[in-house]
Amino acid sequence: MELQVRNPGIDYMVERVMDFQTDDTADFWSAPLYHFYPQLNREYANSLSLEDRKKYIGRILRQAYVDQQATIDEKILRYTGHWEKHKRQIAAALSDAFEVDCNAILNDMVCNISMNPICPRFLESHTFDVFYLNSERGAIGMAIHEIIHFVWFYVWNQIFGDSYDEYEAPSLKWILSEIVVEPIMSDKRLSSINPYFPRENGGCVYPYFYTMNVGGKSVLNTLTDMFHAMTISEFMKESYAYCVVHEAEIRRHIKRSEYGR
Repeated sequence: MELQVRNPGIDYMVERVMDFQTDDTADFWSAPLYHFYPQLNREYANSLSLEDRKKYIGRILRQAYVDQQATIDEKILRYTGHWEKHKRQIAAALSDAFEVDCNAILNDMVCNISMNPICPRFLESHTFDVFYLNSERGAIGMAIHEIIHFVWFYVWNQIFGDSYDEYEAPSLKWILSEIVVEPIMSDKRLSSINPYFPRENGGCVYPYFYTMNVGGKSVLNTLTDMFHAMTISEFMKESYAYCVVHEAEIRRHIKRSEYGR
C-alpha cells in the first residue's frame, strides 16, 4: 500500500472545481467554493453560462494559486511524511477489516493536493484529492476515508463481480459505501489518527448520514452493529440488502439534506 502525494497543477484543479459548479449542482456541493474564496461573486458566477462561469472562476483561482503554490508544494512533504509514519498501521487495520492483505494491493495510489474544497475520488485509478488547507492530520483522515472506498470496492467486486460503473453517485452502492466508512474507521488504529473521528469532531462521513433514520432507528448505528457482528462478505451482502429494502427512505433523506426539500 503506497501513496504518492503531488501537486496536479491549476488546470486540473479548475476542472475538478467545475465538476461541482454546474447549474443543477446542489448547494451542499457548490457553496463551499464561495466560502473559501470570498473574492468570487457567487451571484455573478451563477448568472453566467457554464463556459463563461469556468473562465471567471478559473481566472480568480489562478490568481489565488500563484499566492498559494509554495504552500501547496510544502504540503507535499508534510503529507508524505505523515503518511509514511502511519501507513503500516493503516494497512494492518484495513487488512483485518476487509480480510485481505492490503500490503499486497493499492501500491499505485495518488493524492492530489487541490484548491478545490470538494475532494473527489476516482476508484479505478486509485486517485483522490485533498484540500490544500488541511493539516497533515486532516489529510491523513481524508486519505483513510478514500482508501476505505478503494479497498471496499476491491473486495466488493470480487464478491459480486459487477461493474465499477455501478459504484458512483447516485447509485445505492455508492450511498452504502459512504455510510460504512464510519464503522470501519472505528478501529483504534484508524480513529486515533483521524482528527475527524468521532462524529463529535466533525465526522468522517457526510453529515446527513448522522441524522438518517429508518423506522425510528439510526441507519448508521444499524449498519455499525451489523459490521461488528459479521464477516466482511456477510456484511456487504446484508448491508446492501438492508439499503435496498429502505432505499426510498434513504434517498428522500439525502435529497432533503442536499436540496432542502
